[in-house]
Amino acid sequence: MITTRPSGGTVRAVRRRGTRREAAVTLVLVLLLLGAMLVGVSVGRASVSLPELLDLLTGRADQVTRFVLIELRLPRLLTAVVTGACLGLSGALLQTIVRNPLASPDIVGITHSASAAGVLGVVYLGLSGLALAGFVCLGALAAAAAIYLLAWRHGVAGYRLLLIGIGVAALSTSVVSWVLTQSDVRDARVALTWITGSLARADWPTLNPLLGCFAVLVAALVLLGGRLRSLELGDDSAISLGVPAERTRLWLLLTSVGLAASAVAVTGPVAFVALVSAPIARRTVRSGRLALLPAALIGALIMLASDLLAQFTIPGVLLPVGVVTGIVGAPYLLWLLMRTNRSGAGG
Repeated sequence: MITTRPSGGTVRAVRRRGTRREAAVTLVLVLLLLGAMLVGVSVGRASVSLPELLDLLTGRADQVTRFVLIELRLPRLLTAVVTGACLGLSGALLQTIVRNPLASPDIVGITHSASAAGVLGVVYLGLSGLALAGFVCLGALAAAAAIYLLAWRHGVAGYRLLLIGIGVAALSTSVVSWVLTQSDVRDARVALTWITGSLARADWPTLNPLLGCFAVLVAALVLLGGRLRSLELGDDSAISLGVPAERTRLWLLLTSVGLAASAVAVTGPVAFVALVSAPIARRTVRSGRLALLPAALIGALIMLASDLLAQFTIPGVLLPVGVVTGIVGAPYLLWLLMRTNRSGAGG
């Protein structure tokens, strides 16, 4: 049987089509995100109409409009966008490293460990603000280091990382439950609100450090992007191309953990955003690409849309954003488990 390989021209044509499709998908996602932000500005009791928004952009807005938009609405909208992008990128990286669609920070224990650190910081250390955010990030990094070391057997296999991460998540959940049962009622109320996942604390003092962390981690991801593409071909292929596979995997894992920890430190553990963003991006782009930018935009769009639903779906009731993402994400996780079980791809 004679087989023919695609010519260089055919490969280039396929790559060009994939690039054009990814660019088109990215443009549509940006427009949808801007539309969702306009909706977020224009709904609710403290709303800003489109003419008032134009007046603000031209410097003719009154003090009330400036206060509503700049101090109330804009920090929450931008926090939703940045934390959603962090979680989308984190999930895309982790799923690529582990090569498993079930891998995400909220499945392998990263966000649960951050929650445990947050509850310990609130209840026992009395932390708040930036001190609490830093303690949460340290907790997530410590958990990631423990998962990596426990999964190490002459390298890190995806299924070991996933299984150990699930065990760490269960342990972290137990720590949270124990702390809540032993704490004062007022501290428990504060901690419980925090671990649900909420954007209620979004303001400029918490947004600015988040933007700084996001910029640094995205810059690191850009530097590691070429190695990530090589690693996606497999360890042997990456090594043959001169890429240190295990060291690259470690740096990418640290970047993924940093992105997830940055988001969780501000909003708490918002479930399923990291899990669903990358698969949706890959299915939308349909070119076998990593689709990191679409994954980030989809994560931002999911977070922002979920927060708008949480605020305005039930009149007079302000739900945490984690409740909405959980309602949407749980059926997806069940479907994904059934699909991977049928195809044998879950391991």
